[in-house]
Amino acid sequence: MKSLKYLLSAFVVFALTGCDVAIKKTLENNPDIVFDTIKKNPGKFMKTVQEAMNAARTEQAKDEEANEAKQMEEEFKNPKKPEIAENRAVLGKADAPITIVEYSDFQCPFCTRGYLVVKEVKEKYGEKVRFMYKHLPLMDKHPEAMPAAQYFEAIALQSKEKAYKFHDMIFENQDKLNAEKAKFLDDAVKKVGADLAKVKKDLKSEVVAKNIQADMEEARKFDFNGTPGFLVNGVSIRGAYPVQHFQKIIDRQLGGNSK
Repeated sequence: MKSLKYLLSAFVVFALTGCDVAIKKTLENNPDIVFDTIKKNPGKFMKTVQEAMNAARTEQAKDEEANEAKQMEEEFKNPKKPEIAENRAVLGKADAPITIVEYSDFQCPFCTRGYLVVKEVKEKYGEKVRFMYKHLPLMDKHPEAMPAAQYFEAIALQSKEKAYKFHDMIFENQDKLNAEKAKFLDDAVKKVGADLAKVKKDLKSEVVAKNIQADMEEARKFDFNGTPGFLVNGVSIRGAYPVQHFQKIIDRQLGGNSK
């Protein structure tokens, strides 16, 4: 109780930053004043606390937005440079003016939202965009994320087009992945027309393991700790932002011409 008294007293003192030093000193030395006031005006006290918390959250959001805008400007000047290896599955033309790299987790619900946003971006910009899916499985939360990543890379050894059909099927049926696990992955391989026996053989291959490990290390290098994360021509987007956020960056990259 004593520590609570001092905590509340400190809160009130902090809130009175513009008040006379003597008032602050009095409250510091007599924290019971605060309790007596609260008892007499509990509703007003709770309202004041709520308003202070809301103000703090608003201020924090403004700070985060300002930091984000500053980082974006820095990355427009000095974009991040992800590796786009020739042997990896990439959708779109090599000379497309916009390259989107996603660091994602097949079992992450926010990544499903990101998938839908990227789908909309690709529909809007067509051949101006190429896309590469990279892996950042959060294995402590999503136990099926790593197996799904291995299946994707194993299918990609046969066909990048089939790998991305598999990618779409996973995100459009994530509930089935959660419920059916390996059975759903096997069924998805068959539905996209890949050779299941070869996929099973390649799942534990060195090349599959190296590709996934390289993606995870690159994500960490770029400070992507959660999913999804994106690089749009080297400019980072951290989270499942709406399509308008992507459009703002892409249109600037294209000089305002999205047609």
